[in-house]
Amino acid sequence: METVNKVWFITGASNGFGLALVKQLLEGGYKVAATSRNKTRLEEKAGTSPNLLALTVDITSNDDVKSAIEETVKTFGKIDVAVNNAGYMLLGALEEVSDEEFRQSVNVNVFAFQNVIRNVMPYFRKQGGGHFFNFASSAGYSADACAGSYNAAKSAVIGFSEALALEVKPFNVQVTIVSPGLFRTNFLGAFPVAQNKIEPYGTQNLVDAMNQFNGNQPGNPDKLVKILIDTAGKKNAPLHLVMGKDAYQRALNYYKSQIESLEQLKDLSFSTDFE
Repeated sequence: METVNKVWFITGASNGFGLALVKQLLEGGYKVAATSRNKTRLEEKAGTSPNLLALTVDITSNDDVKSAIEETVKTFGKIDVAVNNAGYMLLGALEEVSDEEFRQSVNVNVFAFQNVIRNVMPYFRKQGGGHFFNFASSAGYSADACAGSYNAAKSAVIGFSEALALEVKPFNVQVTIVSPGLFRTNFLGAFPVAQNKIEPYGTQNLVDAMNQFNGNQPGNPDKLVKILIDTAGKKNAPLHLVMGKDAYQRALNYYKSQIESLEQLKDLSFSTDFE
């Protein structure tokens, strides 16, 4: 793909990584279709440009996503890179989280990604290539008390993205899973909390800690999105991008503990086979 001719489709583009990515792409001369729940707010933040197609989209609606992708292709002729970035973290112990709250979290953090994949893939197959960036999280590697619904969603993103990479490789389509740690976006200042409060779990303590830490995260979102731009379309692009020192350490600790546990229980595991 020639750099300046690439067309990017980005969800969750009015804040955080999505907005930072839109701004850098426009500065670089790329064409960008960017979705938000409110395109006016997105345009106010990103500015107006003939290379920007701002779209109001409910990403949990397959029809909405399909229409947005069709509008992108109608406007720019193609899509080269699709970024599944939209998402949020619901805080609450699993006993506190209602069925409706959990389902909405999964709808946005998981099923919305599938809406994009399902509707972009026909274009990627037809044009003989493309690149998905699916945002997971370091929270997809190991769990946090009182954030189980988010851990579940991001683990799902990692799992289905790995499967997707195998499925689409024959069509010259690449998949990169982006797992950030703590970056200085508005993410920690915009999370909902389960309405049902059960005091012994201490969810409020986690909420207070995150609010206090907000604005002091070590990660620079502009540096992360620059890496995505540099990675897009490269031959043999990485399947996993674990971003940030904290994310690296978290993933490393998780895999070390899993290997240790496997070795400790190896004999017990092997004992279940037929003799």
